Parts: sequence; C-alpha cells; structure tokens
Amino acid sequence: MPVQHSLNFEPPPAASPPRGPSKRPPRKPSTSARRSALAAVLGLVLLGGALALVLFLNRPKSGPAAAAPAFSPPALVIAPEPPLRVREEIIAKGRTLSQILSGYGFTGVEIERLKTDIKPVFNLNKIIAGHRIRLFIDAEGSVRSLEYDMDNLRFLAVSRAGAGFKAEARAFPFETRIEFIWGIVEDNVISIFAKRNEQDILALTMTDLFAWDIDFYTELRRGDAFRMVYEKRYLEGKFVGYGHILAAEFINRGRAFQAYRFTYPDTGKADYFDRKADSVRKEFLRSPIPYAAITSGFSFSRFHPIQKVYTSHFGVDYGAREGTPVHATADGVVLSAGANGPAGNMVHLRHKNSYETMYLHLSRIFVAPGERVEGGKIIGLVGTTGESTGPHLDYRIKQGGNYVNPLSAKFAPVSPLRPEFKAEFEGRAKLGELLLDAPRWIARTVVR
Repeated sequence: MPVQHSLNFEPPPAASPPRGPSKRPPRKPSTSARRSALAAVLGLVLLGGALALVLFLNRPKSGPAAAAPAFSPPALVIAPEPPLRVREEIIAKGRTLSQILSGYGFTGVEIERLKTDIKPVFNLNKIIAGHRIRLFIDAEGSVRSLEYDMDNLRFLAVSRAGAGFKAEARAFPFETRIEFIWGIVEDNVISIFAKRNEQDILALTMTDLFAWDIDFYTELRRGDAFRMVYEKRYLEGKFVGYGHILAAEFINRGRAFQAYRFTYPDTGKADYFDRKADSVRKEFLRSPIPYAAITSGFSFSRFHPIQKVYTSHFGVDYGAREGTPVHATADGVVLSAGANGPAGNMVHLRHKNSYETMYLHLSRIFVAPGERVEGGKIIGLVGTTGESTGPHLDYRIKQGGNYVNPLSAKFAPVSPLRPEFKAEFEGRAKLGELLLDAPRWIARTVVR
C-alpha cells in the first residue's frame, strides 16, 4: 500500500496587477517579500523531495527476492510404483528353466538370450532339482528380475539390461551365531545331537573331522565324550544351516583328539590341525563308510559264501543299504572305474607312497579313469553287483603291491601346518581352547 505523505507549506502571495512604466528607480524587495519567496522555493524543494520519496518507496524492486511472483503450477505428485509380486518355486525333478519361464510369458528367443547373457556367471542349463527360484513380477505381469539359489551360501541375481540380461552371484546376508555342544556317548553320536535339537548333518560333519583317527562304528565306546564350538547361520531370524566347526575335541577310549580350524591368510584355504599343529587328516580315512557295520574282516582263510570254499579275503566288508555313499579314503588318481568280473562295479585308486585302494560291488560309479579325487569325495554307491549275496562294500588296500589290513594299518598325518604361520595358529588354538573350556568354567562358577 502506497505511503501517504502530508506536506504543509505556505503558498506565495498573489502578485499585484502590472502598472505602467515608472521612472523611479526599482525598489529593493522588502524583508517580508524575501521571506515569502524563500518559503515558496523551500516548498517546491520539499514537494519535489516528497514526490521522489513516494516514487522510491513504490519502485519495482530488482533481484530474485523481489521479482514479481511467477506462475507456479501445482506440484506434480508421482504415485509410487506398486511393489513387485514374488513367485517362488522349488524346482521339480526333470523340470527345466525353459519350462519354468515359459509359464511367465518368456518367449523362446528371450530364454535363449537369457542363457547366453548369464553363461559367464552361471550355466542356467544346470539348475538343480530341489533348489529354489524366485521371480519378481510387476503390475503388468512381466518378470522384472529373478533369483536362483546356487547353493547354501550364494544365489544368482538376474535383472533386465535393455534388451538383454545381466547377473551376479551374491552371498546370502546370513547372521552367524557361535554355538557350543557337548555330550557323553551312550549308544551313538547322532542321538546326542538329536536330543539337543541339532540335525544329523552336524553330527556327521564332526565325525568326518575325526574319521581319520576313529572308526565310529568299530571303535566307538560307551563313555566316549566330545565338545565342539561351531557356527549356525540364520536368514531373517530363521535357521538355514550350519557354518564351520571352529574347534572340537573327541575323547575315544581315553585318547583325546583335537581339531582347530585355521585359514591361511595368503591363500584363504582352511584346514584343521591338532594342538601340535599337525593336520588332523591322515593318509587314509579309517573307513570309507561312516557308521557301517563290518560283516567280514581281513582274513587269509575265509569261507566264501558263493564259491563254497575257504579262500583269502584281502578286504573288509561293510554292510550297508544299497545306495549308501562310498567315500575315497585318500587323495588319489582313478586307475579304473567300471565292471570287473566277480568284483562287480569297482573303483581302483592310486595314492602316494605306493598305496592303492579298491571299492567293490558298487551299484553306481561317479568317477572316471584318470580323474583326480580328494580324500572324502563320494566316488560311488553301495550295491550288490558281481559275486555278492547282499548290499555291501568290499574295501581293500595295497602297499607296494601287497594287501594290508585296513583296520590295523597306521597312517601318518599329511599337510602339516606351514611353519611361517605357526605363531598365528598358536593364538587361534588358544582361543579355541578358551571357547571349548568356557561353558565348563561358567558351570563351575555357577555351582560355587
């Protein structure tokens, strides 16, 4: 609103009408006339100043802050994209990726493009029955991305990239918790884990760790004891599987065996060592089938149930259900794998230090001649092929061409700890001992 100014000044007196010329000399203005003229001038100055002030106060202001308000359209509100729907499938046996994706609108050309684009990361032709696949679908019913569980640790994340696809392998965002378990053997180890609401696989993992020193079918005794620190993995608060065994001890017939996990800083490879820094792995596992019953031992004179004569039996027979996995007892190379007369389907391995092992009467074989295998690898399944009266494994060992008794042979440790990491391992082993002793120390403290 304009500022109102009130200016008060006295106007000059009206001039007298002009008279004719006069010869008298001009008279000097009187004092009152000079005052009136001065007042008039002052009034004009004040009027001009007032007008200038009014114009200054009402001038259009310059600069962004004083610019005339521009027209502002109403803000554009963008509605959020509706969340993607998730469809999860457990891949059925015999079902292919093409069959799955075609049910979600993928054309044959898109499926082939997907496989080609993703092959450097993962071969989608090798999806496994029982694994999960998740598809993320938009409001129009189009699959925007998908995930495939490659294993228990990683999943494949696939998304569209223009006309093609891109992918990467990602680790599941696990929460890892450290747990402790101990027990005293009454009948078998698995039952102890079951009573603690732990799965059989954890018990088998532990027994595999000590299987180089203990045959858990023939050498386990009532009163044997164990204690172990291990990892459990959770995803969104739900248990999804076990991690690594960090430290463990098993007392068998009064003998104590320890295993401490150590990861080499330079290679990232992990192994287990005892308190003396010797590898828990030996040249050979004590048994190719954990928890299998021995139905016939090593003998130079045994009655053959089919030939009906007494003859040498240079192996150990393990009775087990058909289809039970058979493990290679040491690192080696496959010399032969296939049918071998009375031995049925047989795998023959060569090992270092002139050792050989043979696995007879298999129902299936998973290795081929010339292939390198690691100790513990499943090389076949128990069967009853060849001269056999029922499902079992005939397991044999040779050294220098001569058969040796697998049950009485003594084998040395392999792959000792590298000397340059002995000090670091010592610290890890002490930590492992503390973890194993902590529950016992806490119990003593509580009792006191």
